[in-house]
Amino acid sequence: MELFSQSILMSETHIISRILARWYETNKRDLPWRHTKNPYFIWLSEIILQQTRVEQGMPYYQKFVATYPTVRSLATAPEDDVLKLWQGLGYYSRARNLQFAAKQIMSEHGGQFPTNYAQIIGLKGIGIYTASAISSFAFGSKNAVVDGNVIRTLTRLFNISDPVNKRSVQIQIQALADTLLDTSDPGRHNQAMMEFGALHCAPRQPDCQNCPVQAHCASFAAGTVDQIPLKEKAKAKRDRHFHFAIVSDGASVCLEKRDSTDIWAGLHQFPLIETAHSDEVSNHEIAALIGIKDIQILKVHAHKKHVLSHQNIHSRFYHCSVPDMDNSKFSAIKLSEVHRFALPRLIDRYLENQDIF
Repeated sequence: MELFSQSILMSETHIISRILARWYETNKRDLPWRHTKNPYFIWLSEIILQQTRVEQGMPYYQKFVATYPTVRSLATAPEDDVLKLWQGLGYYSRARNLQFAAKQIMSEHGGQFPTNYAQIIGLKGIGIYTASAISSFAFGSKNAVVDGNVIRTLTRLFNISDPVNKRSVQIQIQALADTLLDTSDPGRHNQAMMEFGALHCAPRQPDCQNCPVQAHCASFAAGTVDQIPLKEKAKAKRDRHFHFAIVSDGASVCLEKRDSTDIWAGLHQFPLIETAHSDEVSNHEIAALIGIKDIQILKVHAHKKHVLSHQNIHSRFYHCSVPDMDNSKFSAIKLSEVHRFALPRLIDRYLENQDIF
């Protein structure tokens, strides 16, 4: 399929853009980051909303703005505090990149958020989409935003049936977005495109009968709306088996910090044994892990599968008692202090429903 070979004439793109702008003014959600031109706040919202629904991300945005109201305050905060505030959002690399980029702004831009696309995209964790969003929303730059909502809207409008995770199709979609862009108000246009995909041209059961651009939609005319967008099948997820040892002497519990080469880097967890099978580990294996011989397993709980983007985590929690922590290989943390540490969501959810002892 060649670019722009669909039935929509490119002369109609300005009409579509005007229609969606009017729709946006009537239907847009009242979101706090839409009431500011502060690039730092806009950046926070964009990073938080990656892989996160608006309803879930809203309280995190408010907490971050209140706790770290400036780039400097985020750059100088202890990493553990940033990760703790992020806890529950998942994809923790976002939080680490956020703070890394804040430090970049302090060291490379004198503490001032960069004002142009080329400099913004040079920040850690910021790609084409995020740089386009920040630069257009905060500074009015003429960069078309392409997120999942925009992809869905454009592939339906232009009846693009090729898989959207193919690089050639992504280039095509970006070109379409650039052609549609209202350069007189790129920020409003980008917001309109994203909001329309989020609220109206939804993944399932889009409201085609009441769609303001129905007359311009090639997939509606072809009867293919429910088949678009198409994605190539993802690779099978990897299954991992985690066995967490909750070892306590009644006053404290063992914790360790995960390294930077795996999921949940920088977060804290109970000492872990990972196996290639689902069988329970033994008292002897846990004793060897902790470094204390006199360990007693009190109970074992299998937790529900924790689904990540590329892997499934199958976990068990072993509640163990020891007479003291003197020979433990791990840090001993007071039971009352565990909640102060940034934990993977899997562990946090488990503790919400279980007393450690």
